[in-house]
Amino acid sequence: MALTAGQVSDHIGAKITYPSLPGAKVMIADKGYDSDEYRAALSAKGIASCIPPRKGRNNPASFCKRKYKQRHKVENMFGKLKDWRRIATRYDRCADIFMAAITLAAIIIWWN
Repeated sequence: MALTAGQVSDHIGAKITYPSLPGAKVMIADKGYDSDEYRAALSAKGIASCIPPRKGRNNPASFCKRKYKQRHKVENMFGKLKDWRRIATRYDRCADIFMAAITLAAIIIWWN
């Protein structure tokens, strides 16, 4: 997990994760991560990208719609995290304490 400021766009915030990209076969992400730089970083690590193109792209990249449907699992996790009032309303001012609250909530959700 990586925590960025709320006003940072997804493909800019993804630059933080370049060094720690997992050894996965496919990266499934939403349209916010659609950039040539992010796709190049994925392919440099040997990871195939399953990212739908943004609406106004001149050269839209292809993606597998069947694999993209698996993204709902991640969205469900975010929905469960937002059930925790402390996380949904962002009570914690410090980023490290907020990240600790997210980590603790994710562990408890996974455990149940």
